[in-house]
Parts: sequence; structure tokens; C-alpha cells
Amino acid sequence: MNRKIIKMQHPGATAKIFGGFDANARLIEAHFSVTLRNRESEAGDSILVEGEDETAVTCAAQCLEYLHALCAKTDVLTDQAVQYAIEMVSAGEGATLTELSDECICLTAKGKPIKAKTVGQKQYVGAIRKNTIVLGVGPAGTGKTFLAVAMAVRALREKQVSRIILTRPAIEAGEKLGFLPGDLQSKIDPYLRPLYDALYELMGIEAYQKAVEKGTIEIAPLAYMRGRTLDDSFIILDEAQNATPEQMKMFLTRLGFNSKAVVTGDLTQTDLPHGQKSGLASAVKILTGIEDIGIHYFSERDVVRHRLVQQIIKAYEKYDRELVRKEQEKNAKKYRAERREN
Repeated sequence: MNRKIIKMQHPGATAKIFGGFDANARLIEAHFSVTLRNRESEAGDSILVEGEDETAVTCAAQCLEYLHALCAKTDVLTDQAVQYAIEMVSAGEGATLTELSDECICLTAKGKPIKAKTVGQKQYVGAIRKNTIVLGVGPAGTGKTFLAVAMAVRALREKQVSRIILTRPAIEAGEKLGFLPGDLQSKIDPYLRPLYDALYELMGIEAYQKAVEKGTIEIAPLAYMRGRTLDDSFIILDEAQNATPEQMKMFLTRLGFNSKAVVTGDLTQTDLPHGQKSGLASAVKILTGIEDIGIHYFSERDVVRHRLVQQIIKAYEKYDRELVRKEQEKNAKKYRAERREN
């Protein structure tokens, strides 16, 4: 039997790590096939890790050490944080967990600090800080848009820019704009709602409305960007997978002096007509390797929504791979049959 002991330096850390009804501990035990025991003594609390496999015990201990460090920064350890630590350690990337710092990007209207929750998110924030243009590509729930808006609000508060401009392609996903009630603004508002929600949380409704009245914040469809030069601005293009290559080129060439642009999108959720190429897909290929342009890829491990979202993404990726495999087999059979006939 292999054993490792992790000493608890932070008050209440053992209870946080084990979680309500030992739910967190059970996640770790089930994944690494180990047993966790709480040990109390005059010298302080500790957690004993036991298991038949030495590597599994070492990995479980590494996971616990990271969670112990996290206890000093948070009141509650969510099952999401525990699952993320387990996955990173299992993938041999446990050492990168130390890259996660306690840096606050900005505060919400209610005073809640916004921080990177995954290594991928921290690298994304770093890329935005370092580069003039950043393309954030990845699945839903990875914080692409929200973190970009948080960085924009921070830049505005610190007077690094004089305005924030947020835009999205108004692509019709199964509905026609003409059938929606109201004027043009009412028709396009549903497409821009996620941007409103992020700004409401970060700034508060009143502060946001004042900023809009002063022209400090502007939210508009992508088509409204044509012909403009955007100086001294933090510009975000969201849902960029729905932009055409021509629209993407138009947007990127709007960039003026002392401006920064962040482009976000998920290449697996394109609503463009069948056969129409995504501007985000082409931009990733065309702009790779250009200095001062960063391209950051998120993975399903960076999903910070409900744990089921990550499993849903994995299931769809597996399904898509299976479809491709079956299509390749079908084409190969057809090719062999044609060869026999000839």
C-alpha cells in the first residue's frame, strides 16, 4: 500500500477540500482509485492518501496540494474546480496549475472580483494584455466574451482607452429579422443581448446607460462598422464564426491608433448558410505568425459553466468524429467498387 500525507496549513482547508457530504473527496477517490482520510492531531490537520498504485497516489496528492493552495483564495471549493484539477493532473499538466494567480482583472458592479479560473483563461488574458489584436477561439462556456469585456472595462476605467465598442454579426439562426416586432434597434437587440448582460454585471445598469449616453460604450451590428476608423478604442467582435471573410477583413482594418481588438468565436457553431466560409476560420489561417496578433485556443477543460456543458461538448466532438470516419469509410468503399468495375 502506497501512502502520502498532505499537511493542511490553512484553517478549514480539510472541510473545503472534502466538500459537502465528502462530495469532492469522492470525485478524487473515484478518479485516481485511492482512499482519502482526514487525520487530526495537535500538530494540525492533514489528509492521508492511500492506494495500490504509486503513480495514482502521487497524482492524487498533487491534486490535493493545488486545492489546498486554492483554499486560501476562496470560501468554497466547487466540484468544477476539483474536476478541473483532476483533469489537469491526469493530463500531466498539473505543474501548470501554479500559473493560476490571484490577480483580479476587474471588479463587478457588486464588488465581486473577476479572475481567470483556468490556465487557458489566464493565458487568454495575458494574450489580450500583450497583443494589439487577439483571436479567442473555443467552445461555449470558456469565458471568451466575458473576459474580453472585463478587460475592456478595466482599460476604460484605467483610461487606457476612451471608449468600448462591441459588435456581432446579425446572422439569422432559423428566424427572419423582419418577423420580429419593433424598429431596427428592437430587431437587432436579441443578437446583442449577451454583450448587454456582460456589461450590466460588470458596470451596473445605471453606469452602463450613462456610458452609452456619453458615447463611451457602443454596441452595434457588425455591418455598422463599415467605413469607420476606430481610434483610442477597445473593440470586441463576438460570435465571429458568423462573419464572412469579407466582413472579417473589413472589421480588422477598422483598427485605429491606440486601439485594441479582440475577436471571439466558436468554429463548431457557425450559422452561416451552407457552403459559406467562416471569416474566423480564414482569419486564423491568414493571421497566424504575424507579430502583435495573438491567437488563443480554448479547450473543453476551460469550460466554466455547469460540468455537464463540458460533457456535452465532448459528446458532440465524438459524434462529429464518428460521422467523419463513416463518411471516409463510405467514400473508400465507393472508390474500391469503382476500381473493380473498371
